[in-house]
Amino acid sequence: MRVGPSVLGIVLAGGEGKRLMPLTADRAKPAVTFGGTYRLVDFVLSNLVNAGILRNCVLTQYKSHSLDRHVTTTWRMSSLLGNYVTPVPAQQRLGPRWYLGSADAILQSLNLVHDEQPDYIAVFGADHVYRMDPRQMLERHMDSGAGVTVAGIKVPRAEASSFGIITPASDGTRVERFLEKPADPPGLPGDRNRVFASMGNYLFSTKVLVDALRQDSEDVSSVHDMGGSILPMLTERGVAQLYDFDENHVPGETPRDHGYWRDVGTLDAYYDAHMDLISEQPVFNLDNRRWPIYTHPGQLPAARFVAGGIAGESIVSAGCVIRGQVTRSVLSPGVVVEEGAVVQGSVLHDNVRVGRGAVVRGSILDKNVDVPPGATIGVNPERDRELYTVSDNGVIALGKGRQVS
Repeated sequence: MRVGPSVLGIVLAGGEGKRLMPLTADRAKPAVTFGGTYRLVDFVLSNLVNAGILRNCVLTQYKSHSLDRHVTTTWRMSSLLGNYVTPVPAQQRLGPRWYLGSADAILQSLNLVHDEQPDYIAVFGADHVYRMDPRQMLERHMDSGAGVTVAGIKVPRAEASSFGIITPASDGTRVERFLEKPADPPGLPGDRNRVFASMGNYLFSTKVLVDALRQDSEDVSSVHDMGGSILPMLTERGVAQLYDFDENHVPGETPRDHGYWRDVGTLDAYYDAHMDLISEQPVFNLDNRRWPIYTHPGQLPAARFVAGGIAGESIVSAGCVIRGQVTRSVLSPGVVVEEGAVVQGSVLHDNVRVGRGAVVRGSILDKNVDVPPGATIGVNPERDRELYTVSDNGVIALGKGRQVS
């Protein structure tokens, strides 16, 4: 027997993630490895489950096999209690077409809502690294009587074009305007250099969402997107409310990692977020056991350091064998660093092998990349740009199984 309001979680996980290429060449963005052992989708699902939202649908579309497999093998809930996390592929329920946008994805999946009959629907994105207690946002939503509550975080105004931007009304809570990726939005009162960016996390009263989706589906000029269509519609009706993420406090957080949220949609952002993990007092602390981030650890032995191998300011996952030198890096399971090899400031995914005497600096190597003995990555910038993907900030990225020259 459930106590309290019924909440259905809908996780939008169909993003293509073009800006994260080549990491998304073979998988959906939410399936990209993060922090050694996690997938990006693990962060949103952990937040929902920790908050007691135990019935969750993950809407998938783009290259979803890896994501589907991870969700079905990792996120197994108690069937006795009727709890679940399930991937929901695009089913073409409304005709022979794929999702036109995030709003259309939910519209085509309304059978999930009709089956569950929830009081509220949490629509959360799957692409971000953060901790959040959605219960606190839900309580604010219920107390306000709003149709939708959107989570916002303050970001520099110069970054506004990357986000949906929320302009709060004079009362500080009602949303006055919602602008999708504006070039030049107004700053906040008293803080003109910052704006409220949408985190892509929304709490809806069920009827409000269903009615808005149906109305949007009849608008031939709509882009059928949550941020581009539904939020502006509900803002115009005066039923949208802002929830300031800074007011959210997670058990076990530290003053250093309170309010941490990163959109890792680019190679530079993805790389920087990894560097946030590895200092003695990390900007984002994966060790918070009062609000854990869940994943499947795999069946591998503990990491080994042999033949004088060392690692400093690094995350080294199970199954790694370190014979060389590793500094300021994040290593996923099964990585091997041979004698004389040097890995500095890099992110190595599952089963990467760095051969004897090789050097890897400032790089992201996707799973199964084999760096031959004596090869170098991150040493000769001109050569790297000719051979590999290099970000605006100079981070080098090699896709899954890529051959190294």
